[in-house]
Amino acid sequence: MKNGKAVVLVVEDSTIIRMGAVDLVLSAGYEALEACDADEAIGILESRDDVDLVFTDVQMPGTMDGIKLSHYINDRWPPVRLIVASGAAILEESSLPTGSRFFSKPYDSHAIIDAMAHLLSIRNKTGLAS
Repeated sequence: MKNGKAVVLVVEDSTIIRMGAVDLVLSAGYEALEACDADEAIGILESRDDVDLVFTDVQMPGTMDGIKLSHYINDRWPPVRLIVASGAAILEESSLPTGSRFFSKPYDSHAIIDAMAHLLSIRNKTGLAS
């Protein structure tokens, strides 16, 4: 956490949906970063050490989808919490890294904010501060 504010990276290829998700993150009181695909997200994670949570879409163009991205992040940056959303795929949370949350689109803004707060509080309680 930077300046006491959690940093949330939004990964979404649809500009309109990404803007809405960034607004949601900001309204929850967190700092928002954004990426349009997994490759851009990985570049941001490699260049910064303050990302606390990644909120990603499943279906994206590029080298990997949101499922593969969530596993990649979990393997490489285990303290980073994950929320995965999809309008097409209905996933079992068991197909995601342990501790990740899945939401179907359209998702309820309050449910996402609650999930972010919950995941970030777990992170802070476990002493995994960045």
